[in-house]
Amino acid sequence: MNVVNEMLPASPERVKAMLEPGPEGPIFMVNLLKFKDRAEYEDGRESGLSGREAYAIYGRAVMEILPKFGGQVVFAGDVTFLALGQVEELWDEVAIAMYPERGAMVRMSMSPEWQTAAVHRTAGLKGQLNIETVMQADMLAGGLLARLTG
Repeated sequence: MNVVNEMLPASPERVKAMLEPGPEGPIFMVNLLKFKDRAEYEDGRESGLSGREAYAIYGRAVMEILPKFGGQVVFAGDVTFLALGQVEELWDEVAIAMYPERGAMVRMSMSPEWQTAAVHRTAGLKGQLNIETVMQADMLAGGLLARLTG
């Protein structure tokens, strides 16, 4: 399995697919994050921040922006150990955000507020994987979604 961390969709086809309606109901975006050792801002500013610190600025902003689009952070945690499988290099952090539907995520990422915060995302991230997931029907029936959102 070949894994490629990216910062933005790599092809017009991927962008087009993201703009499609997607699955019904909420999506959970799993983010596998790899940080740069030192933050590198595109405007050339010196910050003295690590990549993780720059991304944390972005993360705090997104926690405030998400509810405006019906979303929320469900989980964020540091990767500490690889129990199964093999990869050349582990990701540094896993974060899961819930959106009411794919379009909400797209609208958020196009908002001026998100664009302003994303400067820190770009400065801090070496790359990432974003994996869209949906809750399985038996978990929905068991009320897990209601507990997460209520």
